[in-house]
Amino acid sequence: MKLTPHLIRTTALFTLTGVLGTVHAADVIKIGEINSYKAQPAFLEPYKKGMELAIAEINAGGGLLGKKVELISRDDNASPGDAVRAAEELLSREKVDVLTGSFLSHIGLALTDFAKQKKVFFLAGEPLTDKIVWQNGNRYTYRLRPSTYMQVAMMVPEAAALKKKRWALVFPNYEYGQSAAATFKQLLKAAQPDVEFVAEQAPPLGKVDAGSVVQALADAKPDAVFNVLFGADLSKFVREGNTRGLFEGRSVVSLLTGEPEYLDPLKDEAPNGWIVTGYPWYGIQTPEHKAFLSAYQAKFNDYPRLGSIVGYSAIKSLAEGIKKAGSTDTEKLVVSFKGLQVPTPFGRITYRTEDNQSTMGGFIGHTKNEGGKGVMVDYRYLDGAKFQPSAEEVKKMRPAD
Repeated sequence: MKLTPHLIRTTALFTLTGVLGTVHAADVIKIGEINSYKAQPAFLEPYKKGMELAIAEINAGGGLLGKKVELISRDDNASPGDAVRAAEELLSREKVDVLTGSFLSHIGLALTDFAKQKKVFFLAGEPLTDKIVWQNGNRYTYRLRPSTYMQVAMMVPEAAALKKKRWALVFPNYEYGQSAAATFKQLLKAAQPDVEFVAEQAPPLGKVDAGSVVQALADAKPDAVFNVLFGADLSKFVREGNTRGLFEGRSVVSLLTGEPEYLDPLKDEAPNGWIVTGYPWYGIQTPEHKAFLSAYQAKFNDYPRLGSIVGYSAIKSLAEGIKKAGSTDTEKLVVSFKGLQVPTPFGRITYRTEDNQSTMGGFIGHTKNEGGKGVMVDYRYLDGAKFQPSAEEVKKMRPAD
């Protein structure tokens, strides 16, 4: 084939474009993120804002290892199969360096297995099931947010102090709800041996028939209720519970309900006196949180939700791990995350060497209906490191890496 001047110029252009593309790719660290944005927007829209703030701060400070950081997100449609397909696409087409994200526990478990099979680093930000770091744990998967066990363990002393004998439970019928209920029963029975569990209701996630659930709980005549419903299910449960008098004269211990994502939508239906985990962003006075709050409000003209904290801290964790490793190489990241310390708006956290779980803690307090709006009062922060099993206990539950 004769090389004409036009062909020479065209070939040179394609070669130059390929070289520039390679150079550009080499100058970027890509974080692939997968989440249930359409299914769980209340938590995940603020979560994404938290990630965006962290990315902006990192890039404004010169990036990581001299490279710009780029976030590439995909929606998993609340489906484990779609989540795995999205992970495949992020790795093969987008050439991401690490994976992070997931909200629903069964999807977190699917991505945990994917990370193991593909030998890719995965930081689970939000899914709470203990299996991610225990029974299904692997060397490639780390988890940021306090687990189901940790959060329930924070609440059980409060529940036991109520000295209520007859308990009813309501929880969404999937991995997170099931494990939360089982852990609560186990830990409360240990703390209060005479306790009785007189009713359980486990509606499908996102499809609660609140009237029948509330009536079934009321018919059991419990002294107290342990609730794990969140989102729209929680709103329906509270409305029916208020209407039918379920909460009158009864104590309620409720996971997640103090999070603004779920408490704010209750408005004037917000209950008084529930013991909850949550995020009182309006009252945290630590320097770390004040700096985060100021930056978040300046960027988004909005107040943060708990999702904002988790998303922000996930990206900051990846940044610290990559800096410590001096690389995005999977094996180097696996090593660098062992015992990794990360500054977050809740203070410094550590990723434990025994199970890859962070020591991030949580706030526990009471709900109050203040002028037609739910807030948390009498709250305190509990260090997650104090609510985790020992290395010996973990070794019995977790497969060897």
